[in-house]
Amino acid sequence: MRPEYDLRGGVRGKYHEQYERGTNVVLLEPDLASVFQDSATVNQALREYLTEHGNPPNAQKSTG
Repeated sequence: MRPEYDLRGGVRGKYHEQYERGTNVVLLEPDLASVFQDSATVNQALREYLTEHGNPPNAQKSTG
């Protein structure tokens, strides 16, 4: 391994639990990404949309 690849400060398994839970990545078009700049804003907008259109989510709110 090259000397510049110094991993001594790393934490083994730091994201393992998060990886095991899974993820759902959605890519936004540039015009939408300029408005919805973080997950919280997207989640809020989707919850409002679904509530107004008769299909509100039943899951608990997440922090991400």
